[in-house]
Amino acid sequence: MADADLDVIIRQTAKQQNKTLMAAVKARRDRYTGMAAKAKDNSTKERFKQLAKDAAEQGTAAARRLQMSADNAADSYARSMRMASDAFAAKDSAAKAAAAKAADAAKAAAPAKKAAAPEKAVKAKNTAKKKKKS
Repeated sequence: MADADLDVIIRQTAKQQNKTLMAAVKARRDRYTGMAAKAKDNSTKERFKQLAKDAAEQGTAAARRLQMSADNAADSYARSMRMASDAFAAKDSAAKAAAAKAADAAKAAAPAKKAAAPEKAVKAKNTAKKKKKS
């Protein structure tokens, strides 16, 4: 798991929590349904049946919200990592472009320097000849 992306781990953890929560919801619903079956009068039966229905509905809504929140967090993390990677790639490509531009400028300036070098060499030779004559 050390090499896995965190968004995948977030989703897996939420899936496990969702399963645990849904198991608890079903257990609570079954408990209320059992109490309704054991009830002696009709109003108590209806009350426990309604409690079972409400418990299942509220638990399912909580599980859905948990899953949605985890998906949003995982998507947000993945998006931010993509943006950070793209920003780094953009800086890297801009640096490479600037280096290439500087290299091109150096190549363009290099022939001018080479052309100037022979003139200096000729002047140096002329100066050396003058010193020898003197």
